[in-house]
Amino acid sequence: MIDLLIRGASLPDGRQGQDIAIRGGRIVDVAPGIDAEAGRVLDAGGHLASPPFVDAHFHMDATLSLGLPRMNVSGTLLEGIALWGELRPTLTREAVVDRALRYCDLAVSKGLMAVRSHVDVSDPALVTVEALLEVRERVAPYLDLQLVAFPQDGYFRHPDAAKALERALDMGVDVVGGIPHFERTLEAGRASVEALCRIAAERGLRVDMHCDETDDPLSRHVETLAEQTLRFGLEGRVAGSHLTSMHSMDNYFVSKLIPLMAEARLAAIPNPLINIMIQGRHDTYPKRRGLTRIPELIEAGIDVALGQDCVMDPWYSMGTGDLLDVAHMAVHATQMGSQDDKRTLFDAVTTVPARILGLEGYGLAPGCHADLVILQATDPAEAIRLRPARLAVIRRGRVVAETAPEIPRLSLEGRPGTVDPAAYAPRHARQGGA
Repeated sequence: MIDLLIRGASLPDGRQGQDIAIRGGRIVDVAPGIDAEAGRVLDAGGHLASPPFVDAHFHMDATLSLGLPRMNVSGTLLEGIALWGELRPTLTREAVVDRALRYCDLAVSKGLMAVRSHVDVSDPALVTVEALLEVRERVAPYLDLQLVAFPQDGYFRHPDAAKALERALDMGVDVVGGIPHFERTLEAGRASVEALCRIAAERGLRVDMHCDETDDPLSRHVETLAEQTLRFGLEGRVAGSHLTSMHSMDNYFVSKLIPLMAEARLAAIPNPLINIMIQGRHDTYPKRRGLTRIPELIEAGIDVALGQDCVMDPWYSMGTGDLLDVAHMAVHATQMGSQDDKRTLFDAVTTVPARILGLEGYGLAPGCHADLVILQATDPAEAIRLRPARLAVIRRGRVVAETAPEIPRLSLEGRPGTVDPAAYAPRHARQGGA
């Protein structure tokens, strides 16, 4: 007897007509035509069953705070930071918890079940840290929340940040963060990378730094981050987020930088929605859009995950909690439009960020946690194109969210009575190519 049997699913690797058997919160078998009795049978109807979406870069302490204490009129990064500085002293633990829990509700409805959130430690009161530690515990049954100690106002630039960051780690925050390009000088930025990598090495923690989130081609802290990763033996445990200055760097420097990043097994976490919105603000035309060199990084074998970054906060007034929105934007911004490219970008919001976060038991193989989402689409490329309904979201073998299929009804003489958006994929397109 098994708890849940999913019948007739398509899988991200191209297999079709697969059944997934689940017992005790784990996947016990994946094969066509599984013959077993089940407490519940769920017919996938040929739709895509995927491991859950994973957001490798988010700011949950600020989410849903749009308009507090005022709107970001310029839409710039610096005004957003200034706005957050105005809001931060007024934050209460209860308000941060409430907004974060509401966001997690939305996230789960979209099939998003793991989030790495940066938590501002610039305020020595650490209200945001206390709040998100509480949220991490409360959402654990349905969402994995990994927290990064993030000195928003600069590790050296803010007088209390260094001590507050250590205290946050002592309280149980998971990852060491940083923002070297926001320090007062290039040298201070370099020194902050060294200091923070040292802390991570001493504590046995991962590192995720906001790095070179600027259009300045001379902002090259990612080079220091890769070098310090090697120095402290942190290979495979360090990520550079944003990396937008790479968009503006000269090609010769990048030809040396990317191999160094690959040697250090440094992960890259661009955030297409926010990067495109915020960067290039000093340009007229041509206008840079500030997205890092995603295709080149992937080609070099570097793990690239796409993050949501913000949803309705001082930096970004939009956002839905849907990682397929992020992948959809990445397809356009990177011109990664082939079927294979889109499958790669689907991995960038599922399996790759799961690897960066070090999630245990992630995947669709026997023995993995029974965490998955069934999408009203036939394959990963179509999922990005459609951003479809999440027909079922399953956590540890339990259905935690369901959405009815999107089937519009038509009243057109001589035409079908309904339309299924998932039925429009040309069959030849599934074989690859453009």
